[in-house]
Amino acid sequence: MTVPLSALRACFEGAVPATIATCAADGTPNVAKLSQVHFVDDRHVALSYQFFNKTRENLLHGRRATVEVIDPLSAAIYHLHLEYLRTETEGPLFEYMKARLAAIASHTGMSKVFRLLGADLFRVLRVDAMPGDALLQPSPPADLLAGLRACVASLARCTDLAQLLEVTLAGLAQHWDVHHAMLLMLDPDQRRLYTVASRGYPESGVGSEVRVGEGIVGVAAGARTPIRIGYVVQEYRYSQATRRHFADSADGGVLETEIPFPGLADAGSQLAVPLLSGDRLLGVLYVESPVEERFTYHDEDAFVVLASHLALSIDGLARAVDQACEPPVSVSASIMPRAPATPPGTQSIAASAAGTTGGTPGGPIQIRHFPHDHSLFVDNEYLIKGVAGAICWKLLREHTASGRADFTNRELRLDTSLRLPEVTDNLDARLILLQRRLAERCPLLAIEKTGRGRFRLVVSRPLQLVDVSA
Repeated sequence: MTVPLSALRACFEGAVPATIATCAADGTPNVAKLSQVHFVDDRHVALSYQFFNKTRENLLHGRRATVEVIDPLSAAIYHLHLEYLRTETEGPLFEYMKARLAAIASHTGMSKVFRLLGADLFRVLRVDAMPGDALLQPSPPADLLAGLRACVASLARCTDLAQLLEVTLAGLAQHWDVHHAMLLMLDPDQRRLYTVASRGYPESGVGSEVRVGEGIVGVAAGARTPIRIGYVVQEYRYSQATRRHFADSADGGVLETEIPFPGLADAGSQLAVPLLSGDRLLGVLYVESPVEERFTYHDEDAFVVLASHLALSIDGLARAVDQACEPPVSVSASIMPRAPATPPGTQSIAASAAGTTGGTPGGPIQIRHFPHDHSLFVDNEYLIKGVAGAICWKLLREHTASGRADFTNRELRLDTSLRLPEVTDNLDARLILLQRRLAERCPLLAIEKTGRGRFRLVVSRPLQLVDVSA
């Protein structure tokens, strides 16, 4: 009996080790255990290459192997008859299998022994079901498809990026019972991803950064492939950075500008899916759970579809903002809308805010700008840096100079001093990041959307701007 390879995906989850049989040139058989069998598509699988042993020698000589896999739910046994094609040592397939092997190694205490040298790709010639009694296999979770349908429908109704991000995370909790999630966007110039939205954590972590290639999120971004891990794996976790509070000193001391990455201290399961629009990487959707093996290949498939729709929605909204009907603008503030009769450096519109940011109540807010990385500090508390910091500094300077409060996305794109990338500037995401950091760290300043491609700076106290030389 020949079985479709796609029907065996539960066998490749690693719950039951697989066995490989090869034959030497003199006809001597060799049987060994396998760390990992990876489903590639309906005609191919990949096996982990970790050691140059007898199995490896036989494969390179004869190029044929038989692999036995067992379904962990039904106990059904299958034989895969394989033909060796090639070994990959980089790229999406290799990175995925490297992450999975790290999970297996960490879970079994073999992290120092298991190391992936390559991903051996095989053509599946035939799949045979072995005789024997097998239990009835349960159907896949029915709510995955229904949840995917509901989430995609909700995305289609979103009219701006901020709403899109919130609807996505809310949909994961409501329809898929996923309560720890975050969305990160790519900063093309810095080769980093920055958090723009999160759900389920004590601290939002908005503005925290991950290098491409670092941890599960960075690996998924760099390889542009989903990465799913079912156990706690040190190699793919993020240390919870401890914020060092700035202490005044004669020379200003050392400033801490890292925002702690949100996340579970001991995530049992992790899944990171890249947001791809064609061949462009926009960001990463990351979910996790304290429960081991929480996310199956069914979840992975559903999340990949959701991520594709999310990426298309992000692109569509960005184009809509770019095409919004706005009068031609120049970078010069003299022809832009201004706040009516507001004295420079004071409150731009009638507003009140709860909480203070330090200093004398009702007194001026001191904001310091460090040009080398555009980091901003509000009364010695770190706020933001990078492009979002440069945007914030521009808005604050223009406000203090003229009392201006209203701005447009288009003029920011025309301002060469901000150094936005020519392609995929992610301006909307940077404004959302700035808006949320202000709400969390400095509620006396705010960014309010006033229309498509338009927003207002709200200042509730006088400003004292200090530009610190690099």
